[in-house]
Amino acid sequence: MVPCYNEEQVITTCHETLTRVLSPAIRDYQIVYVNDGSTDNTYELLQKIQSTDARVKVVDLARNFGHQIAVSAGLAYAEGAAVGLIDADLQDPPEVLLQMVQLWEQGYEVVFGVRKTRSGESWFKLKTAEWFYRVLNFLSDTAIPRDTGDFRLLDRKAVDALLRMPERDRMLRGLSSWIGFRHYGLEYERLPRLAGVTKYPLHKMLRLALDGILSFSVVPLRLVSILGVATAGISMLGISYALVLRLFTRIWVPGWTLLFIGMLFIGGLQMLSLGIVGEYIGRIYTEAKQRPLYLVREVLSSVAQQPMARKAASGSA
Repeated sequence: MVPCYNEEQVITTCHETLTRVLSPAIRDYQIVYVNDGSTDNTYELLQKIQSTDARVKVVDLARNFGHQIAVSAGLAYAEGAAVGLIDADLQDPPEVLLQMVQLWEQGYEVVFGVRKTRSGESWFKLKTAEWFYRVLNFLSDTAIPRDTGDFRLLDRKAVDALLRMPERDRMLRGLSSWIGFRHYGLEYERLPRLAGVTKYPLHKMLRLALDGILSFSVVPLRLVSILGVATAGISMLGISYALVLRLFTRIWVPGWTLLFIGMLFIGGLQMLSLGIVGEYIGRIYTEAKQRPLYLVREVLSSVAQQPMARKAASGSA
C-alpha cells in the first residue's frame, strides 16, 4: 500500500521498482496506491499505471486528508493476507519488504522497520526525531519503538484491528503498537529521497508529534494539576514570607515589582493550562461530529471490490 501526494517525479520509478522486487518473489500480490488529493500529475500517472497492470488498484481521495488518513484508507482497500506499507519516495527499500514477508511467515503479525541509518536527513531532523520518541515514551503508557516510521508489514488480523479504530487524530505507528500482537523490529538502512521534497515539513512534524502525545497520554492534563499545586505552594510561601517580614520586622516587601512578576507568572501558567485542556477538548469536539475519516472520489481496479472496501468508500471507515 503506497500513499501518494504530489509524487509525479517518483511514482513511475516507484512502481517499476516495486514490480521488479515483488514479481519474482511473491506469486500473488496487489499494489494499492492512494492518491491523497495530489495537485500535480500524480493521479494521471497512476491511471496510466493501473491501465497497464491488473495487479494495481488506485484509490483517489476527494481531497488532501493527510498522510495518516491516506494510509488508513489504503488499509481499508487492501485485500491481502498481509499488507505492507511503504512511501513512494523509495527512502524505504522495497527489498526489505521481502524480509518482512519472511518474518511474517514465521508467525510475526506486525513487522516494522527500524532505521539503523538515515541518509540524506539533516542533523536537526535526526535530533528532533530522537527527542520526540523519548518524550512520547516518557509520557505514554504505550511503548512506541524509536527510529520507526510507517514502513511495516501487518497481518490481516492487525489490519482489521486498526480499521476498528476510527479516531481522527491518528498516528499509525502508535496505534500498531497499541493493538499488540507479535511484533518484530527489523533494522534497515534508510536511503535519501529519489526525487522531490519531503511531505513532512517542520509544522507537519510538530502536528504529528502533538497527535502522538495527546492521543496516547493524559499526562499533560495531570501536569496541569501539578502546576496548579506547585503554583499554590509557591504563593503560600510568598504570602508567609511577606507576613513574617511585616509582623516581626520593619522591612516591607517591595510591592509593584513583585506583584507584576507574580501576575505574569500566574497568567502564563493559566494560559498554558487552558491551552493543554483546550487541545483535548478540541479533539473531543472533532470526534463528536462523527464525520468520515475520508471521502473517495474514484477507485480504479481490475477486480470487484470486497464489502470492506465498499463500506470504506461510503465514508464509514
